[in-house]
Amino acid sequence: MMRYVFGLLAAGMLAAPVEAQDEERDAPAYVGSVQCAQCHVDETQAWQQSHHAQAWRLPGDTLLLGAFEGEVFEQDDMRVQFLTEDGKRVVLATESGITQRYEVHSVGGTHPLQHLILETGKGRMQSFDVVWDVEARQWYHLYPDQELPPEDAFHWSGSYKNWNARCAECHATGFEKNYDFQRRRYASKQAEIGVGCEACHGPGEAHLAIVSGTAPGRYAVALDDWGFSAQMGSPDKAMEQCAGCHSRREAFGNGNPLPGTAFADAYNLSMLRPGLYHPDGQIQDEVFVYGSFAQSKMHQAGVTCANCHAPHTGEVVAEGNAVCTQCHSQAGNPEFPSLQLADYDTVDHTHHAEGSDGAQCVSCHMTDQVYMGIDWRRDHNFRVPRPDVSAQLGTPDACSRCHTDQSAEWAADQVAAWYPDGRWNEPHYGAVLAEGRRDGRAAAPELMALAQDIDQAGLVRATALWLLGAGATTLDLTELGAFLDDPDPQVRVGALDALRERAIVASAPYLIKGLNDERRTVRLAAARALMGQPASRMPENLRPYVAQAYREFGAMVRNQMDFAEAHLQVAGYAMVAGNLPSAIGALTEAVRINPQNVQAWSSLVRLTAETQGRAQAKRQLDRALRFNPEDPGLQQLAQQL
Repeated sequence: MMRYVFGLLAAGMLAAPVEAQDEERDAPAYVGSVQCAQCHVDETQAWQQSHHAQAWRLPGDTLLLGAFEGEVFEQDDMRVQFLTEDGKRVVLATESGITQRYEVHSVGGTHPLQHLILETGKGRMQSFDVVWDVEARQWYHLYPDQELPPEDAFHWSGSYKNWNARCAECHATGFEKNYDFQRRRYASKQAEIGVGCEACHGPGEAHLAIVSGTAPGRYAVALDDWGFSAQMGSPDKAMEQCAGCHSRREAFGNGNPLPGTAFADAYNLSMLRPGLYHPDGQIQDEVFVYGSFAQSKMHQAGVTCANCHAPHTGEVVAEGNAVCTQCHSQAGNPEFPSLQLADYDTVDHTHHAEGSDGAQCVSCHMTDQVYMGIDWRRDHNFRVPRPDVSAQLGTPDACSRCHTDQSAEWAADQVAAWYPDGRWNEPHYGAVLAEGRRDGRAAAPELMALAQDIDQAGLVRATALWLLGAGATTLDLTELGAFLDDPDPQVRVGALDALRERAIVASAPYLIKGLNDERRTVRLAAARALMGQPASRMPENLRPYVAQAYREFGAMVRNQMDFAEAHLQVAGYAMVAGNLPSAIGALTEAVRINPQNVQAWSSLVRLTAETQGRAQAKRQLDRALRFNPEDPGLQQLAQQL
């Protein structure tokens, strides 16, 4: 049926007329991928087979084949049955002795697994933890080692599995979350389910007007000559468009930013934080590619996703090592003149038999890791194997992944013998970041030197600044402030994080500069630094900017009121400002959303004791312990009370 619809579109039979608009609007309207298919037939056919097109779909005959035939899945005290009733896919979930019936709203993902999206009331869509293995054609649990009660925030029905807030904007086109904080409900909507043409290129209304010979409307946003907000012909801007979803980041908006929006105006990229990345920058948690790619020499040289992946299918542009040898060869690639010309696809380079796993470029330079049980993702750092660094830091190394009976030290000796003048002779930023994680003050000189090394990737330099912590107080203030002129907004963010440790009187000029930065992520970093200072310490030259900081932060946090972390931030700033009732209100909402947030509970108990007495604080603590009975911090707080 879908091919038939697209065939009609190609013949021009379903094209909707576009009328020019006289009054100026913010941006063109979304028109749907079916409109694009009318002219762009080849691109549409390629896109239809992509994971993007199938990222989120309504149930249909072609989805979940072989599932919903009465299968029963059991784990611990959870029992789930998958049925088809009157043509509808139904989940009967029994937990804690209670059985609930859910109709499947939609399906997220396509391969190697598919998530069920279930509606649980008040507009909430939740990602179910029992998912469909496409290859094995069976149901399995994403977290088989977890046994979580329904009141846990990480239970499938909890806030961290909420599709509206955590997933949908990267699985849809023109998505708006629309969370109503007062009513605690969602009214989410999207222009199109799935990642359609306009998710990358921008809304198509103006483009349709131009190609039909009609004058496009007047819009507040800049459009290119074809009427699109995103400039996909620019490698840098196309890269940022991909990064919006393919990254671990904090989002500022209510949903999808308008395509073409600068990454640093819509998101704050995660630093190389413990738990997300190993100290040498290798992937650890699910970080969605961009943060690892941003560390690579390839990224610094101007390589983008489209150099290796076909834009519309998402598939690699060649098979096996041919993806790499399109540039890394004796012929090279004129687009990247800094390449060293050499024949890399040889036994002399790989030291592994031709055609073996060890002779594959990705085996050494793009190690993979499994997420969600069966989904293998490759590290896009494209690192030169450094088993010497792994031996020093205890991080994974490519060699011992295959040679499981050998150590990283053995691998380091092999690399040294094969490449006596190789990269292993050079210092690696991982050693400095590891020291910074242990003690930012002791490692301050090394972290500062790393941050000042412009040959390093911006994310690495920014992380060095972020790790300084109290170590920033030992460094020259003007040298720290100089990073506010760095061309990379991530480095400017790192500098402002470091400047939070300095006396507000001295750092005020830099905070003012940050508050007026061209990029939103930098302005927010400056706002947070300013809001973290008590009014009694605020110098006169900074007071006029306080309201600006709160406006900047408030515009973001209004879109995050369904996140416990947002309320925890609000509580912190309210405490700094001396507004204890507001702090208590924010902490109360934080623990309602995430009852396992021990930090919020501890602060709430202490503030309650201060404002309402020990008896009321004890009642709060009893609630905290009901959700977190084994937490030593709460137990210690109970002894104090």
